[in-house]
Amino acid sequence: MKTGLSAVRGLHITEKGTLLAGQNKYLFKVDPTANKLEIKKAIEEFFKVKVVKVNTMNYDGKKRRQRTAHSGKTPDWKRAVVTLKDGDKIDFE
Repeated sequence: MKTGLSAVRGLHITEKGTLLAGQNKYLFKVDPTANKLEIKKAIEEFFKVKVVKVNTMNYDGKKRRQRTAHSGKTPDWKRAVVTLKDGDKIDFE
């Protein structure tokens, strides 16, 4: 089991994420091996808020190609949408 913020890699800032902030939902990039309970515990511990729900999505890395025949891909990653209790808010300033 992950401890502290090792489950959460950082805030994921997107257009969709800024729209969800109005609904008390926040996007985070998380460790692909982290589960919902670990993510919930890490967010509550660090930001001192009450998490109601956590939704996760796994994303595959994109294929990339160099000028030569060498090819590879970007790393796979995971995103979490964290819903907070009414009245709670996360300030990033």
